[in-house]
Amino acid sequence: MTDDAVPPAPVDAPPETEAAPMPAEARRLLYGVLLVLAVSLAFGAWGLWKTLVEGGGDGQATSQAARAKLDELEQRVATLTRSDQISRDANRDLQGTLAERDEEIAGLRADVAFYERFVGATSQRRGLTVHALQVQPQGGGAWHFTTTLTQNLNRGATSSGRLTLSVEGTRGGALERLSWADLRRQARNPGVEYSFKYFQQIEGDLLLPADFQPLRVRVRAVPTGGTPVEQAFPWAEAAARPAPGA
Repeated sequence: MTDDAVPPAPVDAPPETEAAPMPAEARRLLYGVLLVLAVSLAFGAWGLWKTLVEGGGDGQATSQAARAKLDELEQRVATLTRSDQISRDANRDLQGTLAERDEEIAGLRADVAFYERFVGATSQRRGLTVHALQVQPQGGGAWHFTTTLTQNLNRGATSSGRLTLSVEGTRGGALERLSWADLRRQARNPGVEYSFKYFQQIEGDLLLPADFQPLRVRVRAVPTGGTPVEQAFPWAEAAARPAPGA
């Protein structure tokens, strides 16, 4: 090839073409998909919101129900506690009543035994006797006495007369004996009358000076037309002794 040869002419590049527009059918399909997606998202959001709202309502209702149940249980506990306390109080009162009844029964049995020993066919025959004495404080130096006189020597016969007491003790370091008139604060008081066939409990009141310490008490029964009978009792024993006849 020679220098004079003519070079071939350049081949022109094909011209650039613009993107073809989306067909209408494809656009409708795309819009439909987007619409379905939007609707699905909306329904999902609505369902989530409803679940949360309803769930919160159920939780509140459950909390209220639990509170009501707790209040009911607390009321039951309070009622049971009160019932238990009432039962305990009633049981304590019953035990006290039973103890009192047992004490009364024991006293009655002792009385029956005493009466059987005294009036029974095999009982020992005795004339007028001071069987027992009890003294009880009344306050202010006053004392109440209860003594029991008995006799079964003459069955069916009536024993009558008068009864007096005297108290021996100390005052100011010296021995002293208070007569019936001193104890009654009455210059003329012949004593307490009695009249019985088998036994009798005689009661009365004594008044001791504030600075007087009693040690022994003497009971004197003076029957009508008979020999006086006198019995001495330690004061401490008489003050602690159960009712005469027991």
